[in-house]
Amino acid sequence: MKDILVLYYSHTGAVREMAQLIARGVESIAGCAARVRTVPRVTTVAGAAGPAVPGNGAPYAELKDLEECIGIALGSPTRFGNMAAPMKHFWDGTGELWLKGTLAGKPAALFTSTASLHGGQETTLISMMLPLLHHGMVIVGLPYTEPGLFATRGGGTPYGASHHAGAAGELSVTEHERKLCIALGRRLADIALKLAG
Repeated sequence: MKDILVLYYSHTGAVREMAQLIARGVESIAGCAARVRTVPRVTTVAGAAGPAVPGNGAPYAELKDLEECIGIALGSPTRFGNMAAPMKHFWDGTGELWLKGTLAGKPAALFTSTASLHGGQETTLISMMLPLLHHGMVIVGLPYTEPGLFATRGGGTPYGASHHAGAAGELSVTEHERKLCIALGRRLADIALKLAG
């Protein structure tokens, strides 16, 4: 079995739900398993603010997760049209992998959740692409051959899966958004297996 890393940060739970759906899509491809990981919160003072080990949910990601997996799905809520600080903080610590070219040629897919419908879904997905492109990763999006992209009234973009959660996080992941998350995980795993040879 080859592992696909599903790495996310979630504040209210929507991105965590999307990560689980993407993991389901990954595991629908024979020969692939999803390795679900998260990152700790950070403070405005400095560094990580979360406990050394999460109390529940996915374990925290380590650099070895990036090294060992053949592909990565990366998810974060939107913060002013950008990825959340905890996810940025994690990627800022991957310089040693960049120096070795460890991630070059591996595929990556992206997902996000926003409070407002036009709150930066696409810019957040693009902002998450930047460190991945610097690492030499191959970006995997959602093609318009996925019918959900034409039918969705909330989230879903060719840049990756997305969700409109509402100002208070009151909106559940819609059926179209769910299908697009699963499709993204499936597509990432399929391409990762091909690239891994």
